[in-house]
Amino acid sequence: MQIDARTVKKHFEKSMEDYDKNAVVQRLIAGKLIDELVKIKTSFSDVLELGSGTGLLTKEFFARCKCTSFTANDLTARSKFYLDKILPDYEFIAGNAEKIKTGKNFDLIISNAMFQWFSDFKNSVNFKLYSMLKNDGLLAFTTFSENNFKEIRKTTGISLEYKKFTDLKEILAENYKILHAEEFDYKMNFTSALELLAHMKHTGVNSLGTRKWTFVEVKKFCEEYQKLYPEISLTYSPVIFIVQKK
Repeated sequence: MQIDARTVKKHFEKSMEDYDKNAVVQRLIAGKLIDELVKIKTSFSDVLELGSGTGLLTKEFFARCKCTSFTANDLTARSKFYLDKILPDYEFIAGNAEKIKTGKNFDLIISNAMFQWFSDFKNSVNFKLYSMLKNDGLLAFTTFSENNFKEIRKTTGISLEYKKFTDLKEILAENYKILHAEEFDYKMNFTSALELLAHMKHTGVNSLGTRKWTFVEVKKFCEEYQKLYPEISLTYSPVIFIVQKK
């Protein structure tokens, strides 16, 4: 599925009000990312968070880490509304993380459940973000690997182009020292395929295309999904990386 930044922005803006109570996996991996980060370092000078959203990762970071200056970025400026409730003093930059300009370098760039939306992962991490890190700076992030939403892909034939865990490691190893790399599956169960669709809508991760489905299409999807997966499960395949600029 081709990634259109305007569509992604629209999906996430619509989901923000209900995001926190539905983002079970995103909350889990944000916590696990900080669990691993604090084993390496807890105090930073300049920090940049990409894809700040409603502040799930922001809260986790400041609960256990500290920094001198904090810059947050999100595709939608609406993210600032949520961060203003969390942070007294920070800089916010709205826009596509692959294109933003910050005017300074960072000793930590951190992100949760966002890098799968990069149109060019390799260029983004090995050139764009690499150039924004200080010497020996850390890049700490979570994203998803190839098995993510495998049930959706089998049912509809539509999916983001999730990379293999081994491919992600290989790309990162070109310019970074890998300090932590982890992959696991997390399966969620629902009472109906319609509830599953609602979950995806409320977390902004709708990977079912850009157009709105008709009632008949939704009905057909639900029937097919429940036939293929009678337990009505959905697989997330998170990966967690902490790497250091060489």
